[in-house]
Amino acid sequence: MSDSWVNSAERTGSDLHLDLSGPGSRRSVLMGALRDAIRSGRLAPGTRLPPYRSLAADLGLARNTVAAAYAELIAEGWLTARQGSGTRVAQRAEPRKPTRAPKEARSVAAPVHNLRQGQPDAASFPRTAWLASARRAINAAPNEAFGPGDPQGRLELRRALADYLSRVRGVRARPDQIVICSGFAHALRLLFPGVLRGPLAVESYGLAFHRELLHQASIKTIPLELDEHGPRVDELPSRKGVRAVLLTPAHQFPTGGPLHPARRAAVVDWARARDGLVLEDDYDGEFRYDREPVGAVQGLDPDRVLYIGSVSKSLSPAVRLGWMVLPEHLVDDVLAVKGEREAWASVLDQLTLADFVDSGHYDRHVRRMRQRYRRRRDQLVARLLERAPHVTATGVAAGLHAVLRLPPGSERSAVAAAARRGLALDGLAGFRHPDATMPAMDGLVVGYATPPEHAYASALDALVDALSAGEVTGLR
Repeated sequence: MSDSWVNSAERTGSDLHLDLSGPGSRRSVLMGALRDAIRSGRLAPGTRLPPYRSLAADLGLARNTVAAAYAELIAEGWLTARQGSGTRVAQRAEPRKPTRAPKEARSVAAPVHNLRQGQPDAASFPRTAWLASARRAINAAPNEAFGPGDPQGRLELRRALADYLSRVRGVRARPDQIVICSGFAHALRLLFPGVLRGPLAVESYGLAFHRELLHQASIKTIPLELDEHGPRVDELPSRKGVRAVLLTPAHQFPTGGPLHPARRAAVVDWARARDGLVLEDDYDGEFRYDREPVGAVQGLDPDRVLYIGSVSKSLSPAVRLGWMVLPEHLVDDVLAVKGEREAWASVLDQLTLADFVDSGHYDRHVRRMRQRYRRRRDQLVARLLERAPHVTATGVAAGLHAVLRLPPGSERSAVAAAARRGLALDGLAGFRHPDATMPAMDGLVVGYATPPEHAYASALDALVDALSAGEVTGLR
């Protein structure tokens, strides 16, 4: 149109984004733009439109023009108007259906039963207690807490963690040695390559995601063999250039064994002799069911062991909070990499977690979940003994998952049999380091903590059906 009121292809009001280009009168162009917005779904059924006076002012149109457009669209059935409710998009004015389903809708359907490892029961999150802690923490927070965050993390949380980790995990730490992060993966990103470099020894079985993070940081990982006593730390002296090792000593992930006491001492002795460092991933150290939890290796030598933990297993991965207990000489280096502004861990979440720990809610939640997960593991073992006695759960009674060791060559068919019954779980092969030289292990990694309480029994039924139906090559 040639009128000077349209100076560009589009005019944007404060409440609507309308394309007012094209020929015709001002009223017809506005009506066409509103129809297009309704057809495309940008204006959904029931959406309230701005008063015609406001829209006229935003678009630079006469009030009568907009009022007339609204009236005609009401008459056509595109809009409705009721006293006190304003003008709205009619409920029957559905947008055009797309000719193809969006990409997300064409994805594979979710499994019926989720037994993947690494996830706590999401339905068990302590909402009421967490909300109470949030209210107390926000009410008590000083004004400066709502400004830019301290990259080391809130002192309230570091104090709470120092006390908790000392009491529960035997960690020797002062608040000024703790740096708050958003989880284990974030800790790795902070440490490599900005603080630590060179090859890193790792366990032959572990999370591929962590190995990929290290690979992206140009860090070569050197696998250590595993046996019934955990990783073979006696191989470290022969690993050329290695001055750091990453371990899961309380509960090897994923195979499930603890690091033997003699090897705990040996790896600390190696770090002292080599001027090296042990990175301790204590991902589920609170969850031991057959005895008291084994304390952290960090307690043996805080100058040579860097301790990493989070609430992703004990509370929820949705609470993006973790911590590093650092040797004193590394604190400034880590903070320099992290930068001046805290971009990851919410200060409000930090204050809430500090109150959650100090008030005793965290201890009570862990005790409750320890009982629940122990019961689930016992149910798994009992059902296997009853229905599939040829398969046993290995590793110590701990954590949120169990490994079902299988005969060589049977893992792939076991995973397929589980999938046919709607079960999502992992085989051990996906955790094996590509450069590992130890014999391959066949097995299923069963996350018994993952399902909600009401769904666990049916998930177990599906699992034992898959293992006892004769579909798994090599089991019989």
